[in-house]
Amino acid sequence: MLSFGNLSGMIADPIIQVGTLAGVGALVTRVTLRHHPGRRLVGQVIFFVALTLLLLYHGIVPYEAGPAGASTLQRIFIGLAKVVWWVNAAWALIGFVRVFLIFEQKPREGRLMQDLIVALIYLGAILSVIAYVFGVPVGTLIATSGVFAIILGLAMQSTLSDVFSGIALNLGRPYGIGDWIVLSDGIEGRVVETNWRATYLLNGTNDVVVVPNSDLAKVRLTNLSSPDRSHGVKLSVRVVPTTTPALIADVMRSVLLSSNSILVTPPATVQVKSLDAQAVELELAFRVADFSAAGAAKDEIFDLIYRHTRAAALQLAPPPATPGMPDARTPADAASSSHRITPLRLLDALPLFAPLTEDEKEALAATMSRRTYRKDEVVVEQGARLSSLMVVRSGVLVVTRREQEQQTELTRLAPGDCFGEGGLLTGASEAGTVRALTFVVVYAIAQADLGPLMRDRPSIAEELGLTLSRRAEAQKHLFVRDDETSAIGEMPSLAARIRRLFEIPHVS
Repeated sequence: MLSFGNLSGMIADPIIQVGTLAGVGALVTRVTLRHHPGRRLVGQVIFFVALTLLLLYHGIVPYEAGPAGASTLQRIFIGLAKVVWWVNAAWALIGFVRVFLIFEQKPREGRLMQDLIVALIYLGAILSVIAYVFGVPVGTLIATSGVFAIILGLAMQSTLSDVFSGIALNLGRPYGIGDWIVLSDGIEGRVVETNWRATYLLNGTNDVVVVPNSDLAKVRLTNLSSPDRSHGVKLSVRVVPTTTPALIADVMRSVLLSSNSILVTPPATVQVKSLDAQAVELELAFRVADFSAAGAAKDEIFDLIYRHTRAAALQLAPPPATPGMPDARTPADAASSSHRITPLRLLDALPLFAPLTEDEKEALAATMSRRTYRKDEVVVEQGARLSSLMVVRSGVLVVTRREQEQQTELTRLAPGDCFGEGGLLTGASEAGTVRALTFVVVYAIAQADLGPLMRDRPSIAEELGLTLSRRAEAQKHLFVRDDETSAIGEMPSLAARIRRLFEIPHVS
C-alpha cells in the first residue's frame, strides 16, 4: 500500500496536478456543461486561469521556450503542459467569440464571420505550439512554405473566392437569415443558411437551392423582406365599362376594404390605368405582412373581386387580345331583375343552405327581407341575440370584439358572407359588434320563417347543424372561446340545440 508520505508526494507532483486539472476541466466544460453555453464559457475561463496560475507556480511559462538543462522526461512533460495550456487558451478565446451568439440568440447558420475568427484562433494556437513547444521558428517556417502556399492557393482558387465573397456579403448585409431574395437569373427563395462556401435558399416548392457565395456576389439581388418584412403586391383587373370609372374604382376600394389578409397601413390604393370601348383597367396595390402571405392574399382578393363585381351588377372584361365583347347588361337591365332572384342567388352562394332542395330555397327566398345600413352604422352589438340570419348583398362590414379595455378586429364581411347564424339556429349571442364600413345592403332570414320549413323536414336540423359546426371549427381562430361560443362548434349537441329551439322532434 502507498504510505501517506508517498501519497502526499504524488499530490504535490506538478505532472499529477496539471494532468488532474486538465482532465477535470475538459470533463466539466466539454461533457457536463456542453448544453449550457453560458456556464461552459465561465467554466473555461475559470479552468484556464487556474491552469495558468498552476504552471507559473511550478516555473513553467507557456509562451517561452523550455529550460535548456531539463531532462527528456521533463521536456516531454513541459511540452504536454504547454500544449494543454494553448488548447485551453484557444477554447477560452472561442468562448468569448461565441458569447455574442449566446446573448443575441442568433441562429448558427448566420455566423460566418465568427467561424472565420475561430479558424484564425485555432491557426494561431497551432503556430504557437510549434514555436514554444517544438522550438521551430515560425517566421522561417512561413517563409519556406511560400511556394506551397501559392500552389495551394491556386488549387483552392474557387473555394477562396467563395470564402471572401461570403465575407463581403456578411459585411454588406444585403440579406439575413429568413429573408426572401430573388436573383437576376430567376432563382428565388428564403435564406435558411449561409456559411463560408455557399448560401442555402428554400424555394416555394420546398427544395433547397445552394448558391455559391462567389456567384451570389456577382448577380443582381432583390431582397423582398427589406427594409421590413411587409411585401407589396399589385393586381390588374379589367371591368366592362357599363358605368363610370369612378364608380368602378369605388367597388374595387370596397374589395380591398373587405380583405382580411392585407395590411391596413400603408393604405391600399386603386388606380385607373386605361379606358377603352372594351374595358376599364384598374390596378390594385396593397401590402401583406410577409412575402409568404402574398399568395393567400391574392386568392382572397380575386374571390372578393368576383363577389363585389357581381353584387354591383358589373362584368369582368376579357383580355385585350380576345376578340368580341361580352353581352354586357346595363344598370337598368340589372335593376329590372326580379326582387326574388337576388335572394335565390344569395341562398345558392351560402354553404349553410346547400342541403335545401330548389323548392325549399324558393320558399325561403320569398320570405327574405331587404335591409340597408349607412356607413359606420352599428348593425348588431356584441352579446346581442339575433333572431335572423343576415346575408350581405353589397358593401363591407367589420366584426370587432371588446374585452376589458382592448378591442380586436375579428374579421370583415363581403358580399355573400353572412352573420347571425348562431343566434338563428342555436340562440347564441353574437361574438362581436358588427359595423358597416360602407353603405351595406343585407337580406334577412327570420327564425319564424325558417321554422315551418324545418318542421316539414326535420332532417334539415342535422344537416344545418353539421354545416354550422364545420364553419365554426374553420373560423374558431377568429373568436375568443367562452362557454356559449364554444358550444356552437360541438356536435351532436349543436343539432340538439337546433331541434329544441325550433321544437322539432328527434329524427331516429
